[in-house]
Amino acid sequence: MNGNKLVKRIVITIITVITVIGFVFIFYILWDNGAFLPQWIDWKNKEFDEQTGEYFIVLENKSVHVVYDDSIIWNSPSNVKVQDILSCDIDNDQKDELILLCWKKGRYGRHRPFWIEKDENKWSQHIFVYEYDHNEIKPKWMSSYIGQDVAGIEENGKTAPFTRIWLTDLNGQVSSWVWDSWGFTREDTDISFVAFGDLIAHEPIYRYGLQRDTSFEFLFENFKEIISESDVAIINQETPLTDDPAQYSDYPRFGTPVDVGQAIAEVGFDVVTCATNHALDRGIVGIDFTKDFFENNHITCLGIQSENEINEKTYEILTRNGIKFAMFNYTYGTNGISIPDVNPHMVHLLENEGKIRNDIEKARTESDFVIVFVHWGTENSENIDEFQQKWTKIFLDSKVDVVIGTHPHVIQPYEVLTDENGHKMLIFYSLGNFISAQSEKSCIKGGMASFTISLTKEGYQITEYSLQPLMIQWQEGGKYTVDLKGDFYG
Repeated sequence: MNGNKLVKRIVITIITVITVIGFVFIFYILWDNGAFLPQWIDWKNKEFDEQTGEYFIVLENKSVHVVYDDSIIWNSPSNVKVQDILSCDIDNDQKDELILLCWKKGRYGRHRPFWIEKDENKWSQHIFVYEYDHNEIKPKWMSSYIGQDVAGIEENGKTAPFTRIWLTDLNGQVSSWVWDSWGFTREDTDISFVAFGDLIAHEPIYRYGLQRDTSFEFLFENFKEIISESDVAIINQETPLTDDPAQYSDYPRFGTPVDVGQAIAEVGFDVVTCATNHALDRGIVGIDFTKDFFENNHITCLGIQSENEINEKTYEILTRNGIKFAMFNYTYGTNGISIPDVNPHMVHLLENEGKIRNDIEKARTESDFVIVFVHWGTENSENIDEFQQKWTKIFLDSKVDVVIGTHPHVIQPYEVLTDENGHKMLIFYSLGNFISAQSEKSCIKGGMASFTISLTKEGYQITEYSLQPLMIQWQEGGKYTVDLKGDFYG
């Protein structure tokens, strides 16, 4: 009896061991074949030709094969599960590469870092890059562990010459990666802008600066950090510059010491807008000197063209982090001063609707974003006038992305407008004065416009924007300063 019990126990033990071994074996097989990979993975199936049409690529059931001359010349490694693929010229050699977003066991390939004794046995996500070479597909780059969970991969060659790949994580956040000699480098895809209103150096302001060994650094002493930390900093230079003391002047025909421009350059502004109603106050000489000064100091000068710039150039393209910004600058007029016949494009005017629409449409084909700086509106009025309303509609119809207004010398509202097709346009109707000696209470308050453009699943979009109040203050001794204030009231 005891012997039978022993036999039964032995049999049960053997069956249990065999069962456990079976389960372990089945689990290992399933694990080894990727059965327990994350449930969030969206496994793609694709068929397409690479750019030359020589190769036909098929992604199906987590595997890839490549057809060349009607024959399969390559299959993805059997120990790799492919989530998605791209075929694009990632290294800019005018030839496509095959890019796999894939999963494999372990974080490293055959050559792991010397400090890693043993690779882990977990499945992890990778990017593999292969080159097409006639009847071969050759490995180019096998990445280590990506370091983030990637839900999707795309390529965007719009900002050529550099092709980029965009990786979207599980939270919908997009990161941009470029090929950098050997492997991918993550780009900073946030571009920050800061813009200031009218810089009007009335006589009390420029006299104070000239008495200080022609130093106008005090104009920006409270904004150095803000300007340096912004990717693009812009200011409206209301008046023409001159290096002739005999031409220094106040309202109604301004002539501003060139030392003001030097302060703009030294503090780090990237862009100045010069299409204003005072642009021609010093005639052709003033336009030529102002444009040459800013260009010689590597600052993009918008809205005016020198006497020798006969060919019209209505916009400039500024590139940051691979993103191209087309920037326009117009003024409603020039205080009745006729634009010289020698160059009808000397000051860009907001008057020919059809032409402006066409120019914006052309700029959109050459850039990722369109920004219009416009000198318009009714002086000293906080309300939007009919002229502004008319051109706002034109800009929105033309799919401008950002509009920044100056001229009224007072703050006007800002908002985001949306057209019937869903296009959004951020508009600051008037930033008011950055600095001036105007005594009206409304004119001593200005605004600093800030906005950030970021990479999203829908492409580059404005993700943050604000208008912060500024206050112009006069100090004993004749010094004018500008500082940020808490709000627009009080």
